[in-house]
Amino acid sequence: METYSALRAFADSWALLALFAFFVGVILWVMRPGSNAIHRDSAGIPFRHEDEPAPAKAGHEEART
Repeated sequence: METYSALRAFADSWALLALFAFFVGVILWVMRPGSNAIHRDSAGIPFRHEDEPAPAKAGHEEART
């Protein structure tokens, strides 16, 4: 029971602080200046080939029946 109490105290204090710092770091990384173009490009992936199928890549022939 001693180990459980020690791990519980660690999780309630330092682990919580570390996870909160990680969360804030991820938010800051996403909102950093210059990342707008990257996120805008990623958001447009489903709409790139809206009118016609994507062209076949070189070396990947599609089987046509």
